[in-house]
Amino acid sequence: MTDAAVVLSPFEALYDYERRSLLHVAGIPEQIDAPGSWRGIGFRLGNRVMVSSIMEVNEILSFPSLTEVPGTRLWLLGVANVRGNLVPVVDLRGFIEGEKSVFSARSRVLLVKQMGGTVGVLVDEILGQRAFNDSHLIDSMSEEDERYAKFIPRFFDWGGTPYRVFSMSALVRARDFTQAAA
Repeated sequence: MTDAAVVLSPFEALYDYERRSLLHVAGIPEQIDAPGSWRGIGFRLGNRVMVSSIMEVNEILSFPSLTEVPGTRLWLLGVANVRGNLVPVVDLRGFIEGEKSVFSARSRVLLVKQMGGTVGVLVDEILGQRAFNDSHLIDSMSEEDERYAKFIPRFFDWGGTPYRVFSMSALVRARDFTQAAA
């Protein structure tokens, strides 16, 4: 008798995929979600290594096709059609530093929830998911650049590399961020 292929429902297939992928996680779920733990998406902006809470980043996209919006500031790159929704895409470095980012094959757009919808935030490179706990906190560091300081409340150490914790929530609440008209 031969083994017949088992046909799974879409839900069963996703559940099986999740179960198998969790077998490869470095640490059991109880350790990852333990009190004092913090998870984020690491990214690079220029020479700054940053991380934003996994709760603030909804999705990571390759650079999408954009439609320019006339009469807006230079850091508003345009709007993208993301699964039928128009999403404004912002050059994060352009917004903070006033200089346009240089796009590369590693550039990505982080989708971030904001009041009234979603906004795309262009970063130079994604470094992957990072997990920290209280022992990784660097109390002795603060952001020296005033343009960034209001978005970076703390630092974590990851294998000797200081990660600036970038608050996407503070970004989307910033008055100048919500005023994209030129």
